[in-house]
Amino acid sequence: MGIISWVLLGLVAGAIAKALHPGRDPQGCFVTMFIGIIGAVLGGWIATQFGWGTVDGFNLYSILVATGGAVLALAIYTAITGSRR
Repeated sequence: MGIISWVLLGLVAGAIAKALHPGRDPQGCFVTMFIGIIGAVLGGWIATQFGWGTVDGFNLYSILVATGGAVLALAIYTAITGSRR
């Protein structure tokens, strides 16, 4: 899978993760996109390590894995930064 596909998959996963993550998130659109891209890579790496297969295209399995990684990345980001109000 090429870098452009990872970026697009990350953007989709970041948007879905932000919609699924409970509570109010203080970050903006660009941070959400970046977290989505990092989450897509993280989700793909975790899926490969557990032997669940590889993320090799823009399909439903890849979107689910990338969204799971993005939710995990978003939770980690929220835990690290806390609520800055």
